[in-house]
Amino acid sequence: MSKPRAYSVKAYATPAANAPLAASSIPRREPTDFDVQIEILFCGVCHSDLHFARNEWHFTQYPAVPGHEIVGRVTRVGPKVTKFKAGDLAGVGCLVDADPDCPYCRRGLEQFSPTMVMTYGSMDKHLNLPTYGGYSEGIVVNEHFALSIPANLDLAAVAPLLCAGITTYSPLRHWKAGPGKKVGIVGLGGLGHMAVKFARAFGAEVFVFTTSPGKKADALRLGAHEVVVSKNDDEMAKHVGTFDLILDCVSADHDINAYLALLAPDGNLTLVGAPEKPLPVAAFGLIFGRKSLSGSPIGGLPETQEMLDFCAAHNITADIELIRMDQINEAYERMLKSDVKYRFVIDMASLKAD
Repeated sequence: MSKPRAYSVKAYATPAANAPLAASSIPRREPTDFDVQIEILFCGVCHSDLHFARNEWHFTQYPAVPGHEIVGRVTRVGPKVTKFKAGDLAGVGCLVDADPDCPYCRRGLEQFSPTMVMTYGSMDKHLNLPTYGGYSEGIVVNEHFALSIPANLDLAAVAPLLCAGITTYSPLRHWKAGPGKKVGIVGLGGLGHMAVKFARAFGAEVFVFTTSPGKKADALRLGAHEVVVSKNDDEMAKHVGTFDLILDCVSADHDINAYLALLAPDGNLTLVGAPEKPLPVAAFGLIFGRKSLSGSPIGGLPETQEMLDFCAAHNITADIELIRMDQINEAYERMLKSDVKYRFVIDMASLKAD
């Protein structure tokens, strides 16, 4: 296979872990046979972007371009592409490639493939260069890793669905959240607010756990049936042994055993937040009641498309604050203070205007 030619696009990149993001340019490959070229219209801002930009996971190569919640319009397709045509809306999430013959990819579980190529922080096999994310004018990906975006939804508010959306949708579906199930959502941030919307749309009885009494009104607006202030021991005690599923969306250090105690027999607690330090777990809290503790990443491509179609049918999008590309460094600092309801999204037209 001959190496495709590269072309240059505008982007926002950082040259080092302690440097701000700034205007730059990066190479993209010309579309190969099965590639789609996408003009990026909106890109969500995930906490993972900040971790990556600042090398907090210790694998970042510089210059680094974050962004894996991408919504755009197809501008060009390779000669063998069947899924898209120029002018179609398309999205790209956390993955841009993998070996289609690996056992996980054959089952639509690309998120578990040892061959996965991430939207940023991996290697582009065609150019033999690092992959660069969505803080850019455009991106080129294999058609299998591009998703059809529903036209009836606000495109800017769709962008966070490509990460925050599927990260919460997948475990709720896996553990069969639905009518007759009591579901708890721990934390009301970028992940938590999407989890509330999905759990309510699935027909579950939805409870939000928060340390902030001031979030009660917003949790109810988003679809919660009840809000529990987790610092209030009496409120927590009322629910011991009653939950079928608890989705823990908190990345800060917290007492997970307090939530395990709320599970009914055969109940499950799934982690989608990722605390920096290990969380101590009391064995008896799991043993008595045959409870389970699990984790979940994003979903595979088929499930992500299912999620987008579900959102189109139920009019579900993220609650967002739209920003310009040149506000990204300020947005990172605000994100660290949880000063956003509930997800920043970059209007990429602002990058072209630079």
